[in-house]
Parts: sequence; C-alpha cells; structure tokens
Amino acid sequence: MKRIGPLLLVATVAGAAGAWAQTSTRADAEPASRSAKEVRGATPYLEIKDEPPPRLIVDPPLTNLLAQGIVWIQWRVENVRIVPVFGKSALDVSPRVGHFHIHMDDVPWFWPDASDLNTIDLGGVPPGPHKVRIELVNAAHEPFPGVSKTVTFTVPKGTVSSHSH
Repeated sequence: MKRIGPLLLVATVAGAAGAWAQTSTRADAEPASRSAKEVRGATPYLEIKDEPPPRLIVDPPLTNLLAQGIVWIQWRVENVRIVPVFGKSALDVSPRVGHFHIHMDDVPWFWPDASDLNTIDLGGVPPGPHKVRIELVNAAHEPFPGVSKTVTFTVPKGTVSSHSH
C-alpha cells in the first residue's frame, strides 16, 4: 500500500504536465477552431446594419421511420433567428427574427412553427406521395421574399400509420 502514494503522485504530475502542454500557446500550435460568431452567428446584443437576406436550407426527409408514417425534415437558417416572437413591433428587432409556416399537400391551412429544434416532425402520415412547403416568415407572419422550400417524399404502401412515436 505504501507504493500507491508515490505512483499516484507521479501520475498526477504527468497528467498536469500533459494538460499544460495541450493548453500552452506555442507558436507552432494548430490554429484555433472557428469563432463562436462564425458558428452561431451575430450576438443578439448588437444591431446588425444592412443585414443580409435570410436563407433557408432544407434536407430531404430522413428515411429511417418513413415506412412507419413518421417524417422528419431537418433544416437550418441563416441571417434570421427562429423564436416565438410575433407582431409588427418585432419587425424592428435586430438580428431579425422569424418562424415557419408549414403547408402539407396543398391543404388550405398551415401551422406555424416557432421552435428552433432544427427538425420538422410529422406523425401519422398515410402511404402515398406527399409534399411539405416550409415558408420562412417574419414576426408579422409575412413571408420573406423567395425564402420557402418544398420537400416531396413518398410514404411506402403497407405503412402502419401510428399517431405515437
């Protein structure tokens, strides 16, 4: 048991030295990873002058649960924050805010989605061809010009449509 103390001390010193070496600012160290602003966008604390137009990027539906009538469509936006903020006065917020209007199969109604979960989740979709139009809108429910995407997919025949997942 007396040998464990010196071994533990050596291991602790070696670990601390290794950690220090990894965090040192040597001239030959690799460049830092991308900044928080590059990854997450502008801070909400400063107004953005001449904001670039918003962009919507939508992936095809994930296929792993499509045969069960469950449709997951991943998305991301640029130059707009998806938040549950509504009304004309929110049009002056910078960085700009918005949400989605989601339309399915040309029905006359839509549902708004102000969650920032990055995935649209549909359950109980019956077999057959479908289309979902994702429209990016401002806080006053007005579409950003030209910023909508339509995704088409087919739920296979023989699908057991379930309302729980």
